Amino acid sequence: MNAIEVENVSKSYGAVKALDDVSFTVGKGEVFGLIGPDGAGKTSMFRILCSLLLPDSGTATVDGFDVVRQMREVRCRVGYMPGKFSLYQDLTIEENLTFFATLFGTTVEEGYDSIKAIYSQIERFKNRRAGALSGGMKQKLALSCALVHQPSVLFLDEPTTGVDPVSRKELWEMLLMLKERGITIVASTPYLDEVRCCQRVAFLDQGKVRGIDTPEAILERFQDVFNPPGIEAVAVIQQQTEPVIEVEHLVKAFGDFRAVDDISFTVKKGEIFGFLGANGAGKTTAMHMLTGLNQPTSGTGRVCGYDIRTEYEQIKRHIGYMSQRFSLYEDLTVAENIRLFAGIYGMKKEDIRRKTDEVLRQLKFEKHKDDLVGSLPLGWKQKLAFSVSIFHEPGVVFLDEPTGGVDPATRRQFWELIYDAARRGITVFVTTHYMDEAEYCDRISIMVDGKIKAMGTPGELKKEYNQPDMDHVFTYLARQATRSSD
Repeated sequence: MNAIEVENVSKSYGAVKALDDVSFTVGKGEVFGLIGPDGAGKTSMFRILCSLLLPDSGTATVDGFDVVRQMREVRCRVGYMPGKFSLYQDLTIEENLTFFATLFGTTVEEGYDSIKAIYSQIERFKNRRAGALSGGMKQKLALSCALVHQPSVLFLDEPTTGVDPVSRKELWEMLLMLKERGITIVASTPYLDEVRCCQRVAFLDQGKVRGIDTPEAILERFQDVFNPPGIEAVAVIQQQTEPVIEVEHLVKAFGDFRAVDDISFTVKKGEIFGFLGANGAGKTTAMHMLTGLNQPTSGTGRVCGYDIRTEYEQIKRHIGYMSQRFSLYEDLTVAENIRLFAGIYGMKKEDIRRKTDEVLRQLKFEKHKDDLVGSLPLGWKQKLAFSVSIFHEPGVVFLDEPTGGVDPATRRQFWELIYDAARRGITVFVTTHYMDEAEYCDRISIMVDGKIKAMGTPGELKKEYNQPDMDHVFTYLARQATRSSD
């Protein structure tokens, strides 16, 4: 018997057809992947199966119950972890879990055995607010909340976006453990190693199912989407010696806790510098000091020639910054966002008009310049946010996990934009949890427990640690951490 049956489901939003005659089945206890590029219709499908959205046509059942006519029965049997964490940031770990248990008419005590293996890893922090947790801890809490009522089917919409490689591996170990208990799992993910953890996958593209098969068969058949050719590195750093970032013995302490613990490094003009580390290693804290958003406890640093302690306002005018949460205004159009940020950077009107046309042409957004940013697919927003962050030609651009949750083909396009910026002499300082992206950097540093544990080119690090790729290098070093990622 199948746990899920979808027959000829369609869903439109105005003129946009999100799902177009979609059909597939998922067997009981199966780990099934729903994969595809941004805007393919994956989230709409998840919401229909969880009875949160009504299809325009077609039928779908979960555990034999119709998602339209038997919503109550469906909701009692499913656990759902949406793409954006469904946690209440101002509630503690324990309060979040209690709230979700109450929603389903149960208690934490009653469902504890079903979540013990996962929840026990964060239970000692039960009085900490969810908003203060690392990405990996939020992920474990969200999964615990989705499982506390002991569902038979679990839906996971890109559950590991923004989570480091080690924490991602841990989550999938947990999911495979849940499979052994007979729970059916349907997951979407942009990570190819996670796709390969599924027994079967359905490839959605522009609302249609293009193929259903084993992961290897689908990845091979649609390799242009999932495994596009790599990018050749730009040889900029070799010709440049001028340092754009200089850091010596930098420390940031919060009470007795040293988030950043005595780090030193330099970054040259035009260099693509990868700043890696597990969740909680101190990367974002260090980046906030370099961008003038936070003051160091001790140590020195200069960015574009300006002191991070005393000249942070000058630094802000000479850098670009793209945060994990996009700095675009979703209720403004593409063109309005560009004009707004260009004005903030103090650019002249004629320069803004000329460069706006250039950016729209480069991104192939000419026909979308009057579209609201909120209506754009995730990958489009990220490419626009990056283009806005370097619109004023800064000396250095800081990118904090800029491609989280984006499919491989779109990520490749994003890195082409990064390489183009490096060719123009813009230094790129980037954090990422995609280890294939780490291979694109000129040099990499890896932080562990607030310290820089390793630094060098990707080739040098693989040779030094005798590992086949950067994923293995990162995992080897991150597993040496002694403090928890909290």
